[in-house]
Amino acid sequence: MAQDTYLRPGGLPRGRVSATTWISAKSPLRHIDLGLFTAAVLLAAIGCVMIYSATRSSQLVLGLDPNYYLKRQLAFVALGLVVFVISVLFDYRQLRSLAPMIYLGGMGLLLLVLTPIGHSQLGAQRWITVGILQIQPSEIMKLVIIVALAALWADRTVDSGPRKVVAAVALTAVPGALVYIQPDLGTVLVMLFAAFTIIIVAGAELRWLGLLIGIGAVAFFLALQLGLVHQYQLDRVTGFFNQHSNSSSAYNLRESKVAVSSGGLTGKGLLRGTQTNFSYVPENQTDFIFTVVGEETGFLGSLMVIGLLAFIVWRALRIAVMSRDRFGTRLAAGIAAMLAFQLFINVGMTIGIVPIVGIPLPFISYGGSSLLTSFCGVGILMNIHMRRFV
Repeated sequence: MAQDTYLRPGGLPRGRVSATTWISAKSPLRHIDLGLFTAAVLLAAIGCVMIYSATRSSQLVLGLDPNYYLKRQLAFVALGLVVFVISVLFDYRQLRSLAPMIYLGGMGLLLLVLTPIGHSQLGAQRWITVGILQIQPSEIMKLVIIVALAALWADRTVDSGPRKVVAAVALTAVPGALVYIQPDLGTVLVMLFAAFTIIIVAGAELRWLGLLIGIGAVAFFLALQLGLVHQYQLDRVTGFFNQHSNSSSAYNLRESKVAVSSGGLTGKGLLRGTQTNFSYVPENQTDFIFTVVGEETGFLGSLMVIGLLAFIVWRALRIAVMSRDRFGTRLAAGIAAMLAFQLFINVGMTIGIVPIVGIPLPFISYGGSSLLTSFCGVGILMNIHMRRFV
């Protein structure tokens, strides 16, 4: 006897159907980008392994739990997946109307960092302690600025004149100044690059873009003359140009290059990196995590990490092109710029092609705020991709 195959609501056949047909034809969930999600999860898993390898020996020497950093990072990954799901399920277009509130909330967190509530570590005051968690608002502010500028430039009647450019500069400069005095130059650079990318994508006139570059150059010169640039930041620049000096920055750069190059093609193996085990590169679970990748997994492992991150950036650019609205395009372009800049600078400073800047490697470096921000960014990208037909 023939099996009935009448249509369910939404035009889907009933009978022998695949699992995907249980989802309504109009549901955005039918357009999930599994490649994007898989790349993010793989990177987070690799990051956990690299963090464990980077911290295990030093923890054992101190008589502490060798799994301490791994446990915390795994907890961050679990929380990051929750943030990812939340970022996927709501309609990203709601962010446009919520942008002013999101921006003010981010600014409020940055101001709290500068109060006694703020937590200091290694001479920097960048965190807010909430129970057992430490939140770094500057990391969150990177996405906040992207949302704010995407909303600013989302109008159909595109105004690429000076008023929009000035507004974009002001929205970026104020939180940028608060982040810089923490001090955190690396995050400021990420914010500026993401903002500049959105302004370009929005179609700002070339003369205003040139003016922005000129103002930035003048501002940097004045900061040098007025002593607003910290000495350790100057040392990082001079250490980059004189890598044989005795400064700590030059030392870090030399040791990171040794660690990466010593890995060869396939690496020394997990937990077998001598530069890693003897902690020749300080804080190699955070900004210098790529030294662990290079030494223990070699060129092939490094290429895999870079390839996965490059794939996410490529998907972000593709999503920006395919977005059905200007807000989604600006949003995806900003996230792509944020991830691409962090990838280039973090890997570049490790192998000695750019000066040392405190920028984490997305999904790989230890730290909850950075990981949650990365997962949230990928979730928003998935959101835009899923709703391009809805």
